[in-house]
Amino acid sequence: MNEIPNRTEPNIIKRVSFGKRKILLLLIDIACFAVAYAVAVMLSIISPSWTTFSAWRYISNAAFMLFFLMCGRAIFSVYRNVWRYPNVRAYLTIVLSDVIFGSLSLVMVRIIPDSWPLNIGFAQAFVVITVFDLSTLVNRFAYQLLHQYGNSRESKTLTRDAHKIGVAIVGAGQVGTKLAEDLIYTAGSHYRPICFIDHDKGKIGAKVCGLKVYGDDESIIERLRDLPVQEIFLALTNLSSKEAADLYHFYSQTGCKIKLYEFPLKEAGGDNRKRMLRELRIEDLLFRDSLVLNDEDSNAYYENKTVLVTGGGGSIGSELCRQIIRCHPKHLIVLDIYENNAYAIQQELVRAYGNDIPLSVEIASVRDINRLDAIFKAYRPEVIFHAAAHKHVPLMEHSACEAIKNNVMGTYNTANMAEKYGAEKFILISTDKAVNPTNIMGASKRMCEMVVQCRTDSKTSFAAVRFGNVLGSNGSVIPLFRDQIEKGGPVTITDKRIIRYFMTIPEASRLVMQAGSMAESGELFVLNMGKPVRILDLAENMIKLSGLTPYVDIDIVEIGLRPGEKLYEELLMKSETLSATENNLIFIEHDKPYTREEVEEKLALLNHAVESSISTLSGKAIKRAMKRAVPTYKDPDEVNKDFDDSEEKKLSEDEEPQVAVTANIQ
Repeated sequence: MNEIPNRTEPNIIKRVSFGKRKILLLLIDIACFAVAYAVAVMLSIISPSWTTFSAWRYISNAAFMLFFLMCGRAIFSVYRNVWRYPNVRAYLTIVLSDVIFGSLSLVMVRIIPDSWPLNIGFAQAFVVITVFDLSTLVNRFAYQLLHQYGNSRESKTLTRDAHKIGVAIVGAGQVGTKLAEDLIYTAGSHYRPICFIDHDKGKIGAKVCGLKVYGDDESIIERLRDLPVQEIFLALTNLSSKEAADLYHFYSQTGCKIKLYEFPLKEAGGDNRKRMLRELRIEDLLFRDSLVLNDEDSNAYYENKTVLVTGGGGSIGSELCRQIIRCHPKHLIVLDIYENNAYAIQQELVRAYGNDIPLSVEIASVRDINRLDAIFKAYRPEVIFHAAAHKHVPLMEHSACEAIKNNVMGTYNTANMAEKYGAEKFILISTDKAVNPTNIMGASKRMCEMVVQCRTDSKTSFAAVRFGNVLGSNGSVIPLFRDQIEKGGPVTITDKRIIRYFMTIPEASRLVMQAGSMAESGELFVLNMGKPVRILDLAENMIKLSGLTPYVDIDIVEIGLRPGEKLYEELLMKSETLSATENNLIFIEHDKPYTREEVEEKLALLNHAVESSISTLSGKAIKRAMKRAVPTYKDPDEVNKDFDDSEEKKLSEDEEPQVAVTANIQ
């Protein structure tokens, strides 16, 4: 994320440390008080009641009031404020503290014995406080102007305007104004605001921060092309993903780079976040907002529990670990066969939370039943998230045996251990490719769902969570496209018609955790994922986000569907057995589960196919067995021939996003 350059002090101020500046401001305020009191003394000539005061009494009154006023400012932390930048709250604090403690001094004068040389009247105190506050505010304003003038001169010296990047700011409200001031007055800023763009007719044609405000109609595109603008900053509040995408596509006609000025994720900065400039990500252009899940109740479920995450070093598994550790579990166990990934998430969590977090890492394969038994016996996990799996479609088409051994048998082994050691819940991470699967990977995940769903009689609550493609996960299309763009192209897609549902890694992990807290017995949870996205649009937008032009700077090449690949994933909303949960984004598919005996027969069939294929690389026997075990397993051509008439295709072509969820189980 690109931050606005750090503010630095102009030469005339930067030599003075913060502590010395506080002392200097204190001395200036004392001088202001002396002036205010002198004004009050001069006014005493008109007031007969004041003329009887001796010089000693004047000095005593002044010292008494000054003591109270300075105590007030100290209690209200007036001198802890940074006065180099506008701060209305700090100004009000000065006035409030002076009024309160000035009034307190009047009360104390009435309490102190008459022998003390004190006699402060209301009129005298009013004059002193008023003049004192006015002079204090004036010197603070002067200090700000001096700081801004110094920064402006230094900025011009460090980075001449001719070499700065010209920017147009969309939004002439409070956020846009703050951004413009930062860019103008920050020393060393590499940006030069040229103009504002706003739809408010009351602002169009006027000037804000010395910059002209233009309307956001169609003519603005040509106007921006004529202005020295290289980048456009979107400085708008509560900007939805749909609005961000619309603005991006509108202003990208100028050829300028477009950035967002927004708060980072709350997790990244707690409650002390500040707006930052960042480039648009592909997630911003998916025509829907990030799904908002109510995490509070579900997170409370994981507090003080022992949680095991298999595949904990992978894309989903590692994000689950990040989310779980925030819930304050009793113990978090990361299990993964790939030690590099496991080490990476271990070090990340230790850096973020320290060495005292209840974290253990175990290197193991879910295929190894003896190793799993030892781990479950040692830790006795109460909740298991099973994310360990082979997921790459083409590789599993070629290595079908490994998909059975790792995905199916690995799930079977882990589920058995969960039951053996009395776990409360077991949550399987599944995929929309398990719906009417056309490849070994999808069919293996459907078998995993069967393994989970058949255990309705278990004391352990089993459930599966199914969702679509995860943006940015290892081996997904986004890293592939990014790598191809960085290398100059071409960007390769299997078929320009292909569409997919997408979600972010945090969305996926939160869905899994929330579903886990809801799970009771054999449920299959699915998520409303919004509108499907054309992969071709994804590729074109990623090229544009890189500042390049599709088919001119970077070509997009169609290479043909891979073995087992289908053009679209099917909708779940067509199912009559679908029911909603307490969260209107999460649904449960109530298809009739197989019995344990039926699932055991299917597993025996697959095991026999694996054993018969052990001496060959051919996966034909596996595919034959899988088609018998998973009745919905189809050839890709059976599904792809219906693409043009599919509801998914219509949804992907709609102008406005519509409600849709991942897929249907037959």
